[in-house]
Amino acid sequence: MNRLVVISNRVAVPKARGVAGAQGGLAGALNAALKDYGGLWFGWSGQESEDRTGNMNLQRSDGVTTATIDLSSRDIDEYYNGYANSTLWPLFHYRIDLTEYENETGKGYERVNERFAESVMPLIEEEDLVWVHDYHLIPLGERLRARGAKNRIGFFSHIPWPPTRLLTSLPFHERLVETMLAYDLIGFQTGEWLSSFFHYCETELKADVDQTTGRITHKGRTAIARAYPIGIDWDHFQKQGKTDEAKDAEKRLLESLRNRTGMIGVDRLDYSKGLPERIDGIGRFFDQHPERTRDLIFIQIAPPSREDVNSYQKIRAVLEQKTGQINGARSEVDIVPIRYVNQGYSHAELYGFFRASKIGMVTPLRDGMNLVAKEYIAAQDPEDPGVLLLSDFAGAAQQLDCDGQGALMVNPHSPDALARAIQTALDMPLNERKSRYEAMIGTIRDDNVQDWTNNFCSDLAAD
Repeated sequence: MNRLVVISNRVAVPKARGVAGAQGGLAGALNAALKDYGGLWFGWSGQESEDRTGNMNLQRSDGVTTATIDLSSRDIDEYYNGYANSTLWPLFHYRIDLTEYENETGKGYERVNERFAESVMPLIEEEDLVWVHDYHLIPLGERLRARGAKNRIGFFSHIPWPPTRLLTSLPFHERLVETMLAYDLIGFQTGEWLSSFFHYCETELKADVDQTTGRITHKGRTAIARAYPIGIDWDHFQKQGKTDEAKDAEKRLLESLRNRTGMIGVDRLDYSKGLPERIDGIGRFFDQHPERTRDLIFIQIAPPSREDVNSYQKIRAVLEQKTGQINGARSEVDIVPIRYVNQGYSHAELYGFFRASKIGMVTPLRDGMNLVAKEYIAAQDPEDPGVLLLSDFAGAAQQLDCDGQGALMVNPHSPDALARAIQTALDMPLNERKSRYEAMIGTIRDDNVQDWTNNFCSDLAAD
């Protein structure tokens, strides 16, 4: 069997405290795949250092080698905070109004990708399968090819792929996408993102695209692009639900609700998650049904992320302001309708919170997949399940709509639509809640993160 080399912006730290559901599941699946293949995981340490020589940290544990490098303050500012998270992230999430186009950050992005290639290339063996992850490292495959890598190299995009007319607003967009075609296999979360990629390659690069097979031929080289919807680590998550930590979290939340209905959202503090719009929808619901402030308590768990990026500072301020306004208008001495929590919780605690909440709100404005939606359903009691309110614009919508019989689909941009969905969920009878749960749970259980990993690696090795 070929050895597997995983390359990502960050290398997962075992037993790290989870922010939301997605990171832990992916990290666990990649670690399992690396153990099976006897592999290596390479990426940034998360640390800052001005020393470019001799700062690779190699560790080996349970059959997996991790290799990390430090980045300089300039690299972090230009590559990570700059091009990756102030240019690509907002643009790929359809927020052209927040996208910054700066030549210097683009140069920093290319410089760090070259640095990654330079550092990891001596660690790659001739028969290794190489799997590169996400928007931080789009050009890395081309950089490895330039250094002589003949390996099978795959790339997976965990975020949306924007429509062609949006992507062409990016300076040097052709060069960026052409570097992707240096990979042998390119993966996207959904068929929608895959179709957008095909369209760009056809119209802008004039590539030969066979959408049936996924083959894209351009300048004498052929790559294959396919959709691989990621799932949760079902077995691991269910084990977390049996722990005392999960049971204590469920009990703690239920006792604090005092027989009211709990509605929960768990998201990184990010403008793509639609948090201000969500609060607007909840405010609209309370405006239309003021008597129901005694029936419903909303809990928003929103750990901070990318705090050095200005747009993230702004969204935190907006969210705190909107939450404060609703609580100021609707609170009584024994009622606070919205609980805003700006910290992270473990996987086990999230399981308990999900199970105690009869409504789950997953309403991003745009999302690659969103595993919180799947984890919310996975944590429910089959005999008394909660209701998932899910954005039309989440990647998970393609799997969990279930022809209108699964999640309650909502337009996150419309406060009235959100308010109607909240009322529907609050009043939904048990038999309908059970039938919607049953429509979704099979896909969530069977299309898990291990299958996702195995499918991608098998295709990478075979094609």
